[in-house]
Amino acid sequence: MTEEATLTGDPVRDPWETPMRLALAEAGHAALSGDVPVGAVVLDPDGVPLSFGHNERELTGDPTAHAEVLAIRRAAEHLGGWRLSGCTLVVTLEPCTMCAGAITQSRLDRVIYGARDEKAGAAGSLWDVVRDRRLNHRPEVVQGVLEPECAKLLTDFFRTR
Repeated sequence: MTEEATLTGDPVRDPWETPMRLALAEAGHAALSGDVPVGAVVLDPDGVPLSFGHNERELTGDPTAHAEVLAIRRAAEHLGGWRLSGCTLVVTLEPCTMCAGAITQSRLDRVIYGARDEKAGAAGSLWDVVRDRRLNHRPEVVQGVLEPECAKLLTDFFRTR
């Protein structure tokens, strides 16, 4: 195993570990401004990062400034359109109902998340908005990628509050 594989995980075993590490790094930016440390990255169909986002609610005073929404907006701007077909959202925390709505509306193909959110999760925990059969678009969901690291970041943040 190469040193790079040791640092980033085995891409054959879990292809989502490397992008989740990018999302974790992005989450660290949120904590610097007093925001809940959640980070997100949107990948193009080839797995290349298109955009990044981290929570900015405290920083901007915008209640919709969740990591997922910001990353989705930036990806759409980068691509020049709202349809993100073929793209993947990687996020450190299970999306809430607002973010789940943005995910389905933007036509993302898949959502990869780390920590479950038992209090507000809308991708399998409390609700399952993204896979609701009544909707015309239902992305694939992969949960639990680097879950211990994602959960620890949140636990450490809230422990200091």
